Amino acid sequence: MQTEGSIRRVDELGCLALPAEIRRIFNIKEKDPVKIYMNENEYNVILKKKMDLLECMMTGKISLQNRLYSGGRVLSTEGAEKLYK
Repeated sequence: MQTEGSIRRVDELGCLALPAEIRRIFNIKEKDPVKIYMNENEYNVILKKKMDLLECMMTGKISLQNRLYSGGRVLSTEGAEKLYK
């Protein structure tokens, strides 16, 4: 699905403001976590509102075994090992 969009410029800090209409449609509030990633074979940047509080920030795995660390960081055992290395 592609809709008509607006053009935004990246500022000197590398920040890009999301238009108010997009924030309203997807119910994105100030300080909401948003996941940024790319499709493997495409040159598209995808933004996804992070909905699950138990998702590991390193592996993306969701589990009740994941642990919450300081600063709101959630890590699985595998994610913690990757971060440690």
